Formats: sequence, structure tokens, C-alpha cells
Amino acid sequence: MSSTATLETLLRDPSLNKPLRDIAEKVAQQQRITPEEGVMLFEEAELAYLGILANYIREQKQGDNTYFNRNFHIEPTNLCVYTCKFCSYSRLIKQRHEGWEYTMEDMLDIVYKYDGEPVTEVHIVGGVLPQYDVPFYVELFKKIKAHRPELHIKALTPVEYHYIFKKAKLSYEEGMKIIAESGVDSLPGGGAEIFHPEIREKIAGDKCTGEQWLRLHEIWHQLGRRSNATMLYGHIENYSHRIHHLEELRKLQDKTGGFQTFIPLKFRNKDNEMSHLEEVSTIEDLRNYAISRIYLDNFGHIKAYWPMISRSVAQMALSFGVDDIDGTIDDTTKIYSMAGSEEQNPAMSTRDLVNLIRSVGRRPLERDTLYNVIQDYTDFAFEEDKQFRGYLDLPVVNQ
Repeated sequence: MSSTATLETLLRDPSLNKPLRDIAEKVAQQQRITPEEGVMLFEEAELAYLGILANYIREQKQGDNTYFNRNFHIEPTNLCVYTCKFCSYSRLIKQRHEGWEYTMEDMLDIVYKYDGEPVTEVHIVGGVLPQYDVPFYVELFKKIKAHRPELHIKALTPVEYHYIFKKAKLSYEEGMKIIAESGVDSLPGGGAEIFHPEIREKIAGDKCTGEQWLRLHEIWHQLGRRSNATMLYGHIENYSHRIHHLEELRKLQDKTGGFQTFIPLKFRNKDNEMSHLEEVSTIEDLRNYAISRIYLDNFGHIKAYWPMISRSVAQMALSFGVDDIDGTIDDTTKIYSMAGSEEQNPAMSTRDLVNLIRSVGRRPLERDTLYNVIQDYTDFAFEEDKQFRGYLDLPVVNQ
């Protein structure tokens, strides 16, 4: 049954209460829901209902298209001047013996490792230290571009930019212009956490505010560039805090149109100052994806970051509004493995990603960072599959 027919069936259900029916009618008519209705979805809506609405919106926007890219990460350091309570990755400067600090040459060596490989993006984000300042990053970005001009640089969050611009006595406008001219093509979505000051102050009070995060992205968009956005959920926030976060993103997107993708990030409780909190369930993960898709009507894409929630949950999320599952990554990030995610060595081949997408009836498309399609893998035959000509031994079940 098509997503349209499923939504029509839902609307004919006599047991559906009026407030939820009104929201479903809005979705069918492509009308925007209110913050109050967003909170209601979290508090009252069942998973199946949310899945029907989110999948309808997903298929209206993207059909069965499901995107991935070939990317790798550079994480300059896991030492940091900030002390975010949810962070399992970063080490304080006084814990230097537990961390790493890459030199310029170390980072360039990671880029050189991929010479001849069909990667299209390098994602650069890490801790905040004084030596990683504006001149350092400008030189790094220029050297990467000089070596491999076509490689898309997606680099640094507002947390890092706020720190290095302040240190350099640059305004946000001056700093972002310098960064754009140095070779950075887009911004990742990290550092957003939760915008609401009541929660942000408790979990990450010493780094940039939600307003500053939004302002830096706004300036970047005004330069004609694109970025992503995230939200850290499943810790001490409540549903109204999540909707406040989504509302702030939706308002800025109305203003600039510069966001490409929204990525919900699940709080993981290993080895951090919030380890006493239980992690939310997979059902809550799927509910959060679905409500994000319903609420962010002006975002083109919702991404499930598979190293954080596992391959199987990312696959399920494709029926709850998600149309992007990130990229190959090639075991180049430690941010979520150190927080206790299922993927302790996150890497998937292109074949792995394609098969994951195809096995749930979606259309796998390799994209670049700006969502230009590089290859449609719907009917692609991999050499490994062509070479198999034998039979598989089936398990024998004793009666």
C-alpha cells in the first residue's frame, strides 16, 4: 500500500481522536503543525501513527530515495577546554595522557591515505584547544584543497568557531568569511545539543549558547553556503525542550533556507558525567525521528547516523521519516564508540550500505555532500555478488 493510501486509511479510522486527526489532516494538506501540536505528538501519539505521517512526508519529498556518501573523519584532538557533562569522547587538558593531539602533518597524512579512493567528503570536528586557532585551521584547509581540490571539506562546529574567533578578536562575520575563503565548503551540525537555556546551562554551560550557534549558521547561510543541524536527545530534557529546539531550527530555515539535513543524536551514557541516566529505547528513537520529520517541514532531509544507533535501527528509521544514513566513515570517528554505541569500529563498504538500503525496498543513491547524485545503485551488481556461483549450506534443525 502506498504512503498516500495508508494515510487515507488512518484518516478514516473512527477511533482516532480529534486532535491527532487534525494533525494528520494538516500533514495530508501539507500544512505546518504548531509547537503545541508537536508536544502533543510526543505525549500522545503511538508509534504506528507517527510512522504513517512521517513516511508520507518522506515519500512526498524524496520518494524511496535513500542517500549515503563516501566520507571519512578527521578528529584533531579529544582534549578540550570545555566540560560538557554528556561527553564521553573529550578529555580535559589535565587528562592529557588519555588523549591525542594531531599535528598538521598528522591530519594531512589522513587525507593522503585516501589518495586514489573515491571519497567525496572529509568531516573535521573535535575538541577545542588553544593551539588549534584560526591560522592553524586556515592553513590546514588550504593545504587540503591544494592537494585535492574536489574533496568537499565539512568542518568545525559553532562551538569551535566561537572559541577561535573570540581568541583572534574577530567578529562572527569576519571569521566566517575567512573560513569560507580558506576552502571550507559546508558546516556539520554538531554542537547544537539542546538550545533551551534551562537545559543547555546544565549540560554544556561553558560553551557557545544556542543563540550563538544559530547566529553562526545564519551568517554562513548568508555567504551562500550550506550546513546541517543536530539535536542531542534522551537525557534531562523534556518534550517541550525538544520542540523548542526544532522550532528554532524551523524559524532559521524559513529565514535562510541554508540547512540541508537534520540529524537527531541519541545520548549515550558510557563514561560521562551523566552515566546515571538510562538511555531511551529504540521505540523512542523512532518516535523522535518521525516527529522531527513531521515538524521540520522546510528541511529536505532527515538523517539517521548509523554509527550512533546501529545499522539495524538506522534501517528501521527509513520507515519513520529518515532518507539519509550518512556514509562509509571507514572507522575514522571515535565520538560515539567511546560513548558506548553498538558500532565500536564504525565502517561500512559501499556494498554494505547499498544492501542495507535495498533490503527494505528503498532506492540507494550515492550523493555528494550537497545531495547531487553520483550513482544510483538500485540495480547495480557488485563484483562480489557476480563471482558467487556455488551453494550455501543451510542449517539443520534437529526435530
